[in-house]
Amino acid sequence: MAADLILASGSEIRRRMLESAGLTLEIESPRVDEESIRAAVALEGASPRETADTLAEVKAAKVAGRRPEARVLGCDQVLDIDREGLAKPSTRDEAAAQLRRLRGKTHRLLSAAVLFEGAEPVWRHVGVARLTMRPVSDAFIEAYLDRNWPGVATSVGAYKIEEEGARLFAHVQGDLFTIQGLPLFALLNFLTDRGTIPG
Repeated sequence: MAADLILASGSEIRRRMLESAGLTLEIESPRVDEESIRAAVALEGASPRETADTLAEVKAAKVAGRRPEARVLGCDQVLDIDREGLAKPSTRDEAAAQLRRLRGKTHRLLSAAVLFEGAEPVWRHVGVARLTMRPVSDAFIEAYLDRNWPGVATSVGAYKIEEEGARLFAHVQGDLFTIQGLPLFALLNFLTDRGTIPG
């Protein structure tokens, strides 16, 4: 039996979310140069939301080109702080700098998903969550990274809300799935309305 979706991502958390919701998956991680794509869309003046959507589409398109018979889901997440998009930190120092920038402020997590069928995009959605970080001290940030680096290197903003990262926040508005990188409710509603999955 064919899988419900091909997930064009190596994200373990996205795989777990989709499988926990009862979907059957194949995983095909596309090879895309995210930094080059970010740089190109930045030159065009793209917003963080447009950047997330573009990256999700490029990932889905890459896999859908090889598997046109399948439904392919591409995803990406961008952190928007003061209308600037942040990516995953590549070093511990970069993670500390991101956390210092976020403390005491509200930022948005933009979780984009694009679904291809027949090698063409048929659905797209960008989920939004707003998170307000406590004004944590430099000492707290360093101790937090002592305990959590490099595990948080896979997350924009250098935190995982489902782990100790929850201690960083004073207020969160949005669902946990969007915060973790996938607008799951919107996707499930679309697949149900289309008759792709029973509902």
